[in-house]
Amino acid sequence: MRFFEIDGGEIRIDGVPTRDMRREDVHSLFCMVLQDTWLFEGTIRENLVYCDEGVDDEKVRQACRAVGLDHFIRSQPHGYDTVLTDQINLSQGQKQQMTIARAMIADKPMLILDEATSNVDTRTELKIQQAMDELMRGRTSFVIAHRLSTIKNADLILVMKEGDIIESGTHDELLAQGGFYADLYNSQFAE
Repeated sequence: MRFFEIDGGEIRIDGVPTRDMRREDVHSLFCMVLQDTWLFEGTIRENLVYCDEGVDDEKVRQACRAVGLDHFIRSQPHGYDTVLTDQINLSQGQKQQMTIARAMIADKPMLILDEATSNVDTRTELKIQQAMDELMRGRTSFVIAHRLSTIKNADLILVMKEGDIIESGTHDELLAQGGFYADLYNSQFAE
């Protein structure tokens, strides 16, 4: 995302080197769902559309239905116009669902998911994983995760250890290699 300039080689987006693009233009191509969710004081709708102007209500509701949040929002005193305050108790999972819905509404061509399910329970993780699968469809997605269930379906997995890439491949290829990834995966899903 050009937070830092690279030392060698180049990163291209649709064939254009990122060094030839304005930093703001690179940023505008990404949406992010991070480990630490952030909401601001304002209505639920304002939190969902964030800086996007002209987003219609149906697009907002559609995103919230996709992440399993629409019913909860409609049960609030003013629905999507409910102001988020200390009196509205959102669970960590609901906050994460809101950030995923926000990314769906933003509809950028690239997506960064950084430990997006690390703060939720297993049941909520399954709901969120389904929403993230929908969000990733048709996008270039960078998924950073320790929970390997979230990256199992990736086209390419880069396994990092101490800052270095030590293995790469699909889930099945990495399991067949019997290396670090396979050991890690098996330890997470051992009976």
